[in-house]
Amino acid sequence: MNPMTREDWARVLEELHPASFRWALTCCRGDREEARDVLQTVYLNVLAGRARFNGDAGARTWLFSVIRRTAMGRRRGGIVRGILLGRWARRQPDPPASPDPRAGLEAAERTARLRRAMTSISTRQRQVLELVFHHDMTIEQAAAVLGIGVGSARTHYERGKRALLARLTEEGL
Repeated sequence: MNPMTREDWARVLEELHPASFRWALTCCRGDREEARDVLQTVYLNVLAGRARFNGDAGARTWLFSVIRRTAMGRRRGGIVRGILLGRWARRQPDPPASPDPRAGLEAAERTARLRRAMTSISTRQRQVLELVFHHDMTIEQAAAVLGIGVGSARTHYERGKRALLARLTEEGL
């Protein structure tokens, strides 16, 4: 297999940027500024060849792993301070305006209930569900990104779905 050139990586990073930013937000607990900093660090490391892709996984799976490790390293280094998931929920954009104010209010209420439900499950369960449902990864790919075994990822996936369903049922969704 031929190694990817800097130009190849630039194209891949551009193509994957929206999904990468969303994943970085998850890894940075919703702190947009921190997510931007993490992505900038990751992109520089990839383009400079300091983060090396060995081809064992897909480019997206590998990139998400690098994003996660970079975010964890920054957090351990004291860069991230006191960011709570509740802050993340408050920073999310409001749903688009609806011609019917009641419909807009109902949509905003459903979104808030979903966010509350997501905060009620464990971080690992939330991460697995995010990767599978929002980033269209398989459980195996999610396991690789998170650095956990496939069996563990399956367990977090199933428990997370059950816990989320129970919470959403309690919330009336």
